[in-house]
Amino acid sequence: MTPLLRVDGLVRHFPVRGGLLERRKLVRAVQDVSFELAPGEVLGLVGESGSGKSTIGNLVLRLDEPTAGAIVFDGRDITRARQSALGEFRRQAQPIFQDPFSSLDPRMTVEQIVAEPLAIHGLSRGRSARRERVMELLRMVGLNEGQLARYPHQFSGGQRQRIGIARALALSPRMIVADEAVSALDVSIQAQIVNLLRDLQRSLGLAMLFIAHDLAVVEYVSDRVAVLYLGRLMELAPAREIVRAPRHPYTRALLSAVLEPDPDRARTREVLTGELPSPINPPSGCVFRTRCARAIADCAGDVPLPRPIAEDHVVACIRAEEF
Repeated sequence: MTPLLRVDGLVRHFPVRGGLLERRKLVRAVQDVSFELAPGEVLGLVGESGSGKSTIGNLVLRLDEPTAGAIVFDGRDITRARQSALGEFRRQAQPIFQDPFSSLDPRMTVEQIVAEPLAIHGLSRGRSARRERVMELLRMVGLNEGQLARYPHQFSGGQRQRIGIARALALSPRMIVADEAVSALDVSIQAQIVNLLRDLQRSLGLAMLFIAHDLAVVEYVSDRVAVLYLGRLMELAPAREIVRAPRHPYTRALLSAVLEPDPDRARTREVLTGELPSPINPPSGCVFRTRCARAIADCAGDVPLPRPIAEDHVVACIRAEEF
């Protein structure tokens, strides 16, 4: 199947100001990341804070400019496309942000918020048709027409995220980038929003990049999972396989932090030690080696590139076959 999205060798560096006599420094936020997303597929991006997953989401949406690499959407290279030429892409790729309050204009009603993308892209065909479309979208996300005239502050966090989802769906996009879409919500509400996203994704046939730090949530939603650490891809595999047979020590450590309700499936715990290295001065060789209990001297050599160890399973570890 031809991928809807192809990311090839993506790099993003941010310059950091130093002192008058200091050399220019760079934050290496994303380093040589590649993956594909098929139509209707959910790819989860998971990792600790500072892993580069949100930066990748912004780059894919062209909310930020890549330092190097290529982003191809539906066969069209959008890596260096000017903002004025991205109109059609904007219709087909929409974001869902982490904070449902700050992402909604507090001065606008729900009707205005959800209808705004239709007006921006010239898809409004009269007020009556626009309102009908807004009501349809609200029903899809579990809200009702009686809430059209209300403002964001009059809703709970979960309801505000539903409004954000309705807005993202207004243009009937082909791809959604959900960046920590449930992390700002109460635990009791997270499951409702996750289930809503999964149901909408399946019923509408959406492709989705689902970005989160909770591997259990990512595994539940995703078809495949990409594990990121300090801007680099550590492992990429089908969701079930990455949970049942992880081959990178970092993935195994992330899984150790997930509570396992079935004692018969208890895993050997691999606890992360030490602090996340600075992205300004990452370790040589494997960037994870300074926190890896399985590291050997060879891990400080060349940077291990993601390589296939099984069908649709790639790992960036020189010892992957041993685990």
